[in-house]
Amino acid sequence: MEMTLILAEKPSQAKAYAESFGNFSQKDGYIMLNSSNTIITWGFGHLVELASPEDYKEEWKKWSMKELPILPETFKFKVGSGKAKQFNVIKKLLREADQIIIATDSDREGESIARSIINQAKVGNKEIKRLWINSLESEEIQKGFSNLRDGKELYSTYIEAQTRQISDWLVGINLSRMYTLSLQKKGINEGVFSVGRVQTPTLYMIYSRQKEREDFIPEVFFEMYANIKAKNGLFKAKYSKKFTTKKELQELIKEHHLLPSNPGLISAVEMKHISQPSPLLFSLSDLQSMINKKYKISPADTLKHVQTLYEAKLVSYPRSDCRHITDSEFHYLVERIADYQSVLDYTIKKPDTSKRKRYVDGSKVQEHYALIPTKKIATPKELAKLTSSQKNIYVTILKRTLAMFETDFKYDETTITVDIKGLPFTSKGRTIIDKGWRKLEYMTSKSSEKKEPTELPVVQKNEVVEADLSTAEGLTTPPKLYTEGTLITAMKTCGRELENKEEKEILKTTEGIGTEATRANVIETLKKQNYIISQKNEVSVTQKGTILCQAVADTLLSSPEMTAKWETYLKKIKNEEGTQEAFLATIQKFIRHTLQSSIQVMEQKDWSMHDTTTNQTKQMIANCPMCGQSILDKGKLYGCSGYSNGCTFTLPKRYVGKELSESMIKNLIRTKETRVLKGFKKKDGQTFSAALQLTKDYKLSFKPYEKK
Repeated sequence: MEMTLILAEKPSQAKAYAESFGNFSQKDGYIMLNSSNTIITWGFGHLVELASPEDYKEEWKKWSMKELPILPETFKFKVGSGKAKQFNVIKKLLREADQIIIATDSDREGESIARSIINQAKVGNKEIKRLWINSLESEEIQKGFSNLRDGKELYSTYIEAQTRQISDWLVGINLSRMYTLSLQKKGINEGVFSVGRVQTPTLYMIYSRQKEREDFIPEVFFEMYANIKAKNGLFKAKYSKKFTTKKELQELIKEHHLLPSNPGLISAVEMKHISQPSPLLFSLSDLQSMINKKYKISPADTLKHVQTLYEAKLVSYPRSDCRHITDSEFHYLVERIADYQSVLDYTIKKPDTSKRKRYVDGSKVQEHYALIPTKKIATPKELAKLTSSQKNIYVTILKRTLAMFETDFKYDETTITVDIKGLPFTSKGRTIIDKGWRKLEYMTSKSSEKKEPTELPVVQKNEVVEADLSTAEGLTTPPKLYTEGTLITAMKTCGRELENKEEKEILKTTEGIGTEATRANVIETLKKQNYIISQKNEVSVTQKGTILCQAVADTLLSSPEMTAKWETYLKKIKNEEGTQEAFLATIQKFIRHTLQSSIQVMEQKDWSMHDTTTNQTKQMIANCPMCGQSILDKGKLYGCSGYSNGCTFTLPKRYVGKELSESMIKNLIRTKETRVLKGFKKKDGQTFSAALQLTKDYKLSFKPYEKK
């Protein structure tokens, strides 16, 4: 009788498969199904990994410039340290099997894990089938085993994953050594500078945003408002133009003979009826971004929690970049609307069960459909077993899915234009007709609901009104630092800003950095390398991260676009439109070019401000408000001596054209603000006065003007 071997990714997955078949016996390293001649075994993630440089040549073990580049002709793989026992169990079973079923996770990483084991065991010539499922529910598992795919169909997915793995190894090994050795030669002793094909462009994206914020010069502006008294009530209107000087505003007031109180005329009343459908269903990155914004949970932790919910059979496959479902999923969701509502204790009065292409479109579902609840309905007992974070994530997925069946969010948007002595002042307001799906989004948290625009009184065109004028002055604001959630979105969109994220699908043509499954891990890697730190949900670059970014500036390693193009080509390998050989040739060419050009650039740069060997002898200026260690004079800035432990607190010596003295810095740290200081410079050379403040998140900014 022929023997079939099912290869799972990990023990918990293997157990779920066994339970779906029913009668089984647990053995050491595998499970026997008693009803058939079938065995299930499992790995522990990556059992097989790329060999180390010293496995090729002994001289490649030592970090030396003269040994670079390290470019093996053929790549070797080996069993990971401490994993030989389980590998040998799998190898023996693979060799005895007549048929192999790859049943690792249904993605490129899972394919790579299984194929690497099969290749290492030298059994790639056997009959190979592939299990491809979106849920660990018993019914879905059995359905999957009844509809196995031919292993050849997914082989190119493995080649894509292996190409990514090899290219990352090549870039990491060569450029980490080059930058570390070059910086050490310049007296910078910050340990190893890890460089990566995806992680370094991501770091540079964070650095660029931070630098943009630090270099931002606030501009004073002036605005004009009118408090309108109409027949049926009061409302506020605004003149659209902002003025850069008070004189410019005063000249306009003089030109139009505006007084503190003026007659006005309603020149236009426009009303639009808006019907807004619920947001698209969740992809992993959309969920990570929302959960980070709402609960401040990191994308990596969100993925762990969703994985737990997947293994508890409550949600579908997590690592999906799709926002649509097929007819099949829609059908089971419709059947269970009442059950899902009972979990949320919420009732949709008239569920819309029409199949809309906005959500249900099989042509847009390639590997996996959107992240949705499974057929299994969570019992109160099962919900009680979840942590608060897991429950919040499960409820969020449930709400987003049920929103598809709710009515649209409907409102009337009114725009009133008031003519005041020839100048148009406008006011927008909305009247909510039906909250629709938004009742679901905000049912648990009143504070999270966005403040709605004011409801305006009923006015008539050509109605005469009274207008009291007022002016206000303010400062333009710098761009916000990334949060981990907005960083995930920025990686997906290659740093391009998206408008109406909840209402628009990210265009298929957008080239992103990394993959849906790896982006969170890239952020975690940057944290572990002490390149970035996340405080109060804002991501900033450490001194070590800044040094690397300055080193890679003006190279392709600082270009998210280049990384995105590489990702696009890797997808072509999966679609059999590109080859591993061509991609690795490009990577090797890139490494050679970077080694030659960057070593020269590194030689020419002045690294004296980063000489970490002399910083400790500098005099302490104050205690760090973030961690309590010493603030030191570090040349071009004042910085915390605890940067090597992850503290990112720094203050510049020059801010918007003005030198900041030690005494100013001491007062700023002690009282969190300064008096009004003279000598700040605008871009046009004009000077202005302003007070500085240290914000709650320890950033330097101008103290806001008080509106007059």
